[in-house]
Amino acid sequence: MKVLVAVKRVIDYNVKIRIKQDNSGVETDNVKMSMNPFDEIAVEEAIRLKEKNIAEEVIVISIGTDNVQETIRSALAMGADRGILVKTEKELEPLNIAKIIKYFVEKEKSDLTILGKQAIDDDFNQTGQMLAGLLQYPQATFASKVIKENGSLLVTREVDGGLETLKVKLPCIVTTDLRLNEPRYASLPNIMKAKSKAIDIFQLQELNLDLENRLELLEVKGPPERGGTVKMLEGHSDLINVLKNKEGIL
Repeated sequence: MKVLVAVKRVIDYNVKIRIKQDNSGVETDNVKMSMNPFDEIAVEEAIRLKEKNIAEEVIVISIGTDNVQETIRSALAMGADRGILVKTEKELEPLNIAKIIKYFVEKEKSDLTILGKQAIDDDFNQTGQMLAGLLQYPQATFASKVIKENGSLLVTREVDGGLETLKVKLPCIVTTDLRLNEPRYASLPNIMKAKSKAIDIFQLQELNLDLENRLELLEVKGPPERGGTVKMLEGHSDLINVLKNKEGIL
Protein backbone atom coordinates (compact mmCIF):
# COMPACT_ATOMS: atom_id res chain seq x y z
CA MET A 1 0.00 0.00 0.00
CA LYS A 2 1.31 3.43 -0.96
CA VAL A 3 0.43 6.34 1.34
CA LEU A 4 0.46 10.01 0.34
CA VAL A 5 0.47 12.59 3.14
CA ALA A 6 -0.18 16.30 2.60
CA VAL A 7 1.58 18.73 4.94
CA LYS A 8 1.49 22.52 5.30
CA ARG A 9 4.02 25.02 6.64
CA VAL A 10 2.33 27.35 9.14
CA ILE A 11 3.27 29.78 11.89
CA ASP A 12 4.35 27.75 14.91
CA TYR A 13 1.49 27.26 17.36
CA ASN A 14 3.58 28.71 20.21
CA VAL A 15 4.05 32.03 18.42
CA LYS A 16 1.81 34.98 19.26
CA ILE A 17 0.16 36.09 16.01
CA ARG A 18 0.63 39.71 14.93
CA ILE A 19 -1.79 41.36 12.49
CA LYS A 20 -0.40 43.58 9.73
CA GLN A 21 -1.10 47.29 10.15
CA ASP A 22 -3.29 47.38 7.04
CA ASN A 23 -5.31 44.34 8.26
CA SER A 24 -4.47 42.46 5.04
CA GLY A 25 -3.15 39.39 6.88
CA VAL A 26 -0.73 38.26 9.58
CA GLU A 27 2.98 38.97 9.86
CA THR A 28 5.13 36.06 8.65
CA ASP A 29 8.51 37.79 8.25
CA ASN A 30 11.07 36.60 10.82
CA VAL A 31 8.46 34.38 12.45
CA LYS A 32 9.11 30.79 13.51
CA MET A 33 7.36 28.34 11.16
CA SER A 34 6.65 24.63 11.61
CA MET A 35 4.54 21.78 10.28
CA ASN A 36 0.80 22.11 10.87
CA PRO A 37 0.11 19.98 14.01
CA PHE A 38 -2.74 18.03 12.42
CA ASP A 39 -0.50 17.21 9.44
CA GLU A 40 2.22 16.02 11.82
CA ILE A 41 -0.32 13.54 13.19
CA ALA A 42 -1.06 12.44 9.62
CA VAL A 43 2.64 11.79 8.97
CA GLU A 44 2.95 9.82 12.21
CA GLU A 45 -0.02 7.62 11.30
CA ALA A 46 1.40 6.87 7.86
CA ILE A 47 4.76 5.91 9.38
CA ARG A 48 3.06 3.63 11.90
CA LEU A 49 1.28 1.87 9.03
CA LYS A 50 4.66 1.36 7.39
CA GLU A 51 6.17 0.02 10.62
CA LYS A 52 3.33 -2.52 10.79
CA ASN A 53 4.21 -3.61 7.21
CA ILE A 54 0.82 -2.37 6.03
CA ALA A 55 2.26 0.48 3.94
CA GLU A 56 5.23 0.00 1.64
CA GLU A 57 6.01 3.67 0.94
CA VAL A 58 5.15 7.00 2.56
CA ILE A 59 5.30 10.08 0.32
CA VAL A 60 4.94 13.61 1.68
CA ILE A 61 3.60 16.45 -0.49
CA SER A 62 3.55 20.17 0.24
CA ILE A 63 2.90 23.37 -1.71
CA GLY A 64 4.72 26.69 -1.45
CA THR A 65 8.11 28.35 -1.73
CA ASP A 66 11.57 26.83 -1.33
CA ASN A 67 11.25 27.29 2.43
CA VAL A 68 8.63 24.53 2.48
CA GLN A 69 11.43 22.01 1.87
CA GLU A 70 12.30 22.44 5.55
CA THR A 71 8.83 21.19 6.51
CA ILE A 72 9.12 18.26 4.11
CA ARG A 73 12.53 17.39 5.59
CA SER A 74 10.91 17.30 9.03
CA ALA A 75 8.48 14.66 7.78
CA LEU A 76 11.32 12.72 6.13
CA ALA A 77 13.22 12.80 9.44
CA MET A 78 10.18 11.27 11.15
CA GLY A 79 10.37 8.35 8.72
CA ALA A 80 8.70 9.25 5.43
CA ASP A 81 10.47 7.92 2.32
CA ARG A 82 10.43 10.83 -0.12
CA GLY A 83 8.91 14.24 -0.67
CA ILE A 84 7.17 16.28 -3.35
CA LEU A 85 7.25 20.07 -3.45
CA VAL A 86 4.90 21.99 -5.73
CA LYS A 87 6.65 25.32 -5.97
CA THR A 88 4.62 28.52 -6.11
CA GLU A 89 4.46 32.02 -4.61
CA LYS A 90 0.65 32.13 -4.95
CA GLU A 91 -1.76 31.93 -2.03
CA LEU A 92 -4.02 28.99 -2.80
CA GLU A 93 -7.48 28.30 -1.44
CA PRO A 94 -8.68 24.79 -0.40
CA LEU A 95 -10.26 23.82 -3.74
CA ASN A 96 -7.05 24.61 -5.63
CA ILE A 97 -4.96 22.70 -3.10
CA ALA A 98 -7.33 19.73 -3.48
CA LYS A 99 -6.86 19.85 -7.27
CA ILE A 100 -3.08 19.77 -6.88
CA ILE A 101 -3.15 16.86 -4.44
CA LYS A 102 -5.58 15.02 -6.75
CA TYR A 103 -3.03 15.35 -9.56
CA PHE A 104 -0.40 13.58 -7.45
CA VAL A 105 -2.78 10.98 -6.01
CA GLU A 106 -3.42 9.88 -9.58
CA LYS A 107 0.22 10.27 -10.64
CA GLU A 108 1.56 8.24 -7.71
CA LYS A 109 -1.43 5.85 -7.65
CA SER A 110 -1.58 6.13 -3.87
CA ASP A 111 -3.96 3.77 -2.05
CA LEU A 112 -4.42 6.02 0.98
CA THR A 113 -4.18 9.78 1.23
CA ILE A 114 -3.99 11.30 4.72
CA LEU A 115 -4.41 14.98 5.57
CA GLY A 116 -4.76 16.92 8.80
CA LYS A 117 -8.42 17.78 9.35
CA GLN A 118 -7.54 21.50 9.14
CA ALA A 119 -4.64 23.94 9.17
CA ILE A 120 -4.24 26.10 12.26
CA ASP A 121 -3.66 29.27 10.21
CA ASP A 122 -6.96 29.39 8.30
CA ASP A 123 -9.07 26.60 9.93
CA PHE A 124 -10.88 25.91 6.65
CA ASN A 125 -11.38 22.16 7.24
CA GLN A 126 -12.27 21.72 3.55
CA THR A 127 -9.34 20.30 1.57
CA GLY A 128 -9.78 16.64 2.51
CA GLN A 129 -13.49 16.64 1.75
CA MET A 130 -12.98 18.46 -1.56
CA LEU A 131 -10.21 16.04 -2.53
CA ALA A 132 -12.50 13.06 -1.89
CA GLY A 133 -15.21 14.72 -3.98
CA LEU A 134 -12.88 15.41 -6.91
CA LEU A 135 -11.52 11.86 -6.87
CA GLN A 136 -14.91 10.30 -6.05
CA TYR A 137 -13.18 8.34 -3.27
CA PRO A 138 -14.73 7.32 0.05
CA GLN A 139 -13.65 9.53 2.95
CA ALA A 140 -13.36 9.28 6.73
CA THR A 141 -12.83 12.61 8.47
CA PHE A 142 -11.78 13.46 12.06
CA ALA A 143 -10.14 10.04 12.50
CA SER A 144 -9.14 9.01 16.03
CA LYS A 145 -8.26 5.39 15.15
CA VAL A 146 -7.35 3.64 11.90
CA ILE A 147 -7.23 -0.16 11.41
CA LYS A 148 -6.48 -1.97 8.14
CA GLU A 149 -8.86 -4.82 7.32
CA ASN A 150 -8.23 -6.62 4.02
CA GLY A 151 -8.95 -4.08 1.26
CA SER A 152 -10.64 -1.61 3.59
CA LEU A 153 -9.97 0.62 6.58
CA LEU A 154 -11.94 0.70 9.81
CA VAL A 155 -11.85 4.34 10.89
CA THR A 156 -13.14 5.54 14.23
CA ARG A 157 -14.10 9.19 13.99
CA GLU A 158 -15.12 11.77 16.57
CA VAL A 159 -18.61 13.20 16.17
CA ASP A 160 -20.83 15.34 18.41
CA GLY A 161 -22.62 12.29 19.80
CA GLY A 162 -19.45 10.33 20.63
CA LEU A 163 -17.55 7.95 18.37
CA GLU A 164 -18.54 6.57 14.98
CA THR A 165 -16.77 3.74 13.13
CA LEU A 166 -16.77 3.65 9.33
CA LYS A 167 -15.59 0.94 6.96
CA VAL A 168 -14.15 2.55 3.83
CA LYS A 169 -12.75 0.77 0.81
CA LEU A 170 -9.31 1.61 -0.54
CA PRO A 171 -8.34 3.89 -2.19
CA CYS A 172 -9.72 6.48 0.20
CA ILE A 173 -9.13 9.80 1.95
CA VAL A 174 -8.63 10.13 5.72
CA THR A 175 -8.31 13.34 7.74
CA THR A 176 -6.78 13.20 11.21
CA ASP A 177 -8.01 14.45 14.57
CA LEU A 178 -5.87 15.27 17.61
CA ARG A 179 -6.42 11.99 19.46
CA LEU A 180 -5.32 9.72 16.61
CA ASN A 181 -1.72 9.53 17.89
CA GLU A 182 1.16 11.46 19.42
CA PRO A 183 3.80 12.36 16.81
CA ARG A 184 7.36 11.22 17.53
CA TYR A 185 10.43 13.39 17.84
CA ALA A 186 12.91 12.82 15.03
CA SER A 187 16.20 11.37 16.24
CA LEU A 188 19.50 12.96 15.22
CA PRO A 189 20.49 10.00 12.97
CA ASN A 190 17.14 10.23 11.18
CA ILE A 191 17.52 14.00 10.78
CA MET A 192 20.87 13.35 9.09
CA LYS A 193 19.39 10.60 6.89
CA ALA A 194 16.55 12.93 5.85
CA LYS A 195 19.07 15.27 4.21
CA SER A 196 19.83 12.63 1.57
CA LYS A 197 16.23 11.62 0.87
CA ALA A 198 14.77 12.76 -2.44
CA ILE A 199 12.43 15.73 -2.80
CA ASP A 200 10.93 16.03 -6.29
CA ILE A 201 10.25 19.67 -7.16
CA PHE A 202 7.52 20.69 -9.62
CA GLN A 203 6.65 24.20 -10.77
CA LEU A 204 2.93 24.86 -10.31
CA GLN A 205 2.48 25.90 -13.95
CA GLU A 206 3.84 22.52 -15.09
CA LEU A 207 0.68 20.82 -13.83
CA ASN A 208 -1.62 22.71 -16.26
CA LEU A 209 -4.47 22.89 -13.76
CA ASP A 210 -7.37 25.35 -13.57
CA LEU A 211 -6.54 27.11 -10.31
CA GLU A 212 -8.66 30.25 -10.39
CA ASN A 213 -9.23 31.67 -6.90
CA ARG A 214 -12.89 32.01 -5.93
CA LEU A 215 -12.38 33.55 -2.50
CA GLU A 216 -11.28 37.08 -1.65
CA LEU A 217 -9.76 37.97 1.70
CA LEU A 218 -11.31 41.24 2.79
CA GLU A 219 -9.85 41.87 6.23
CA VAL A 220 -8.04 40.20 9.11
CA LYS A 221 -8.66 41.29 12.70
CA GLY A 222 -7.25 40.06 15.97
CA PRO A 223 -9.49 38.64 18.71
CA PRO A 224 -10.98 41.18 21.14
CA GLU A 225 -8.95 41.83 24.26
CA ARG A 226 -10.19 40.15 27.40
CA GLY A 227 -11.89 42.30 29.99
CA GLY A 228 -10.59 42.89 33.50
CA THR A 229 -11.22 40.53 36.41
CA VAL A 230 -14.11 40.97 38.82
CA LYS A 231 -13.38 41.17 42.55
CA MET A 232 -14.41 38.31 44.83
CA LEU A 233 -18.17 38.45 45.32
CA GLU A 234 -19.78 38.06 48.74
CA GLY A 235 -22.99 36.42 47.59
CA HIS A 236 -25.67 36.03 44.93
CA SER A 237 -26.90 39.64 45.35
CA ASP A 238 -23.43 40.96 44.42
CA LEU A 239 -23.43 38.70 41.35
CA ILE A 240 -26.84 40.03 40.25
CA ASN A 241 -25.61 43.62 40.60
CA VAL A 242 -22.52 42.89 38.47
CA LEU A 243 -24.65 41.29 35.76
CA LYS A 244 -27.15 44.17 35.77
CA ASN A 245 -24.41 46.74 35.32
CA LYS A 246 -22.67 44.82 32.54
CA GLU A 247 -23.74 46.06 29.14
CA GLY A 248 -26.05 43.75 27.20
CA ILE A 249 -27.04 41.60 30.20
CA LEU A 250 -30.50 41.93 31.86
